[in-house]
Amino acid sequence: MAHRELLGRLVSRELRAKYKNSSLGILWSLIRPLAQLLIYYIAIGQFLGAARSIPDFAIFVFTGLTVWGLYSEIVSAGTSSILSNSGLVKKVYVPREIFPLATVGGALFNFVVQFVILIGATIVAGKPPLHPALLYAPMSVILVVILGTAFALVLSALNVYLRDVQHLVEILLLVFFWASPIVYSMGFVNNALQGSWLEEVYLANPVTLAIIGMQKAMWVAGTNDPAQYWPDYLLLRMVIALVVSLVVLWVAQRVFSRLQGNFAQEL
Repeated sequence: MAHRELLGRLVSRELRAKYKNSSLGILWSLIRPLAQLLIYYIAIGQFLGAARSIPDFAIFVFTGLTVWGLYSEIVSAGTSSILSNSGLVKKVYVPREIFPLATVGGALFNFVVQFVILIGATIVAGKPPLHPALLYAPMSVILVVILGTAFALVLSALNVYLRDVQHLVEILLLVFFWASPIVYSMGFVNNALQGSWLEEVYLANPVTLAIIGMQKAMWVAGTNDPAQYWPDYLLLRMVIALVVSLVVLWVAQRVFSRLQGNFAQEL
């Protein structure tokens, strides 16, 4: 109970620190993804013509950005979480896992805000996600949270010993952003890879599956468009990815436990 209360306080502190001395406060959690949406909509949707082949392109892009934002915030903030709380780590003994978990809570709060906007956008567009495929949404969120938490645990521990890790993570997140179907559709990937084994490798990424799952749940125009491509056995793929992510989370916690013993000395 004491640890749950501390976790709640850390999440609250995480959010307050993020918007401290900010006149717009929580609105900043919307401004960044909305700015990204505007950039991708104009640069890729209009200039490169992606919007012509993807119906309701703005909804499509914002759906992907919402899922990716949750994952990237968990991983990036989680990676630096131990260093950011070095004072507490050196002075007070608490389970060290609580610091990466606090960043997960903060990321989930921001996700909920963005997700509410996404729902509102689908209603304004006249295509609210009132269909059975909506069940893919919670599966996508759970998948991203579990995998992101696993990486946050391992990377936060490694970052204590090797400070370059947080900079490497920034680069890798940028690479994997463009390797995910956020600003281009899965149909583009299928046409490029022609259903080869490379497409199966592409679909082996749980984050990719989570993004596709959320698109299937929230992007009604694409779900009802026969011209759009959806991977076979998507639900089964997501279930398998979820099981694998749970195993990865267990391994990550064991690795974190092994490395946390010298945190105070390294900090």
